[in-house]
Amino acid sequence: MKDIGRKWQLYALFALPLLYIIIFKYVPMYGAQIAFKEFNVTKGIGGSPWVGFAQFERFFHSHEFWRLLQNTLVISFYALLASFPFPILLALGLNYVKNKRFKNTVQMITYAPYFISLVVLVGLLLQFLDPRTGLINTMLGWFGLGPYHFMAQASWFKSIYVWSHVWQNTGFACIIYLAALSGIDPALHEAAVMDGATKMQRMRHIDLPGILPIAVILLILNTGQMLETGFEKILLMQNSLNLRASEVIDTYVYKVGLVSQAMNFSYATAIGLFKAVIGFILLIIVNQVAKQLKQESLW
Repeated sequence: MKDIGRKWQLYALFALPLLYIIIFKYVPMYGAQIAFKEFNVTKGIGGSPWVGFAQFERFFHSHEFWRLLQNTLVISFYALLASFPFPILLALGLNYVKNKRFKNTVQMITYAPYFISLVVLVGLLLQFLDPRTGLINTMLGWFGLGPYHFMAQASWFKSIYVWSHVWQNTGFACIIYLAALSGIDPALHEAAVMDGATKMQRMRHIDLPGILPIAVILLILNTGQMLETGFEKILLMQNSLNLRASEVIDTYVYKVGLVSQAMNFSYATAIGLFKAVIGFILLIIVNQVAKQLKQESLW
């Protein structure tokens, strides 16, 4: 208590994220039990009858199961593979830029999209990809191509989603790697320059090993959130024509639990719990692989 009294400012700052985690992460776990019940609003969580794994079996045997799982995994893996290397490449490039004004300008331009609202971002996508007045189709028309109704074709949905995500998040994610690069001992670079090493060799033998621990930790964390495909953005981009490729677990849970006329809270909770368990398993697997490869790990 004396220590808390002396450093109360630090504990006060720590209290806010702690309360957030308790209120929004741990308290809702009590309600997760309705995944194993036939939830009735009038009876409440405690009074609703237990049905065991019936809700999970219903989902596994539904005709939507494999389509939802496939769409979710494909979009998640695609986004992870496409977005992971770009912040590293951008950070390595900016690390060797001598012109400070140019470097700051590039940083500002690349991380500014991160602060654009998802609603505004999707609105921009719809405007740019409009088959009649969109910038992309106008440019394609100069070469005698199109017009293409990109948002109406299911085959284009995943690429539009993923590469717009890369554009929006690369600059902001780059900041972490720039911070890691700034922590590398300058004496290593000085010695390498004296030995005649090129910039590419310095990147390969000094910079990449220096940021590898951070990259592995971020990869593990991103894998744990792999099934979190970005519910809001996908929902905003969805329409009846691309639904075959855009319907993922998150949007399906929202529609079953809140939008459907026969709202089924137990069924929606069971699907969400299944997704969380899969994400947890992926997190453990990737963490163990990192440990086996003698890399940094979460535990």
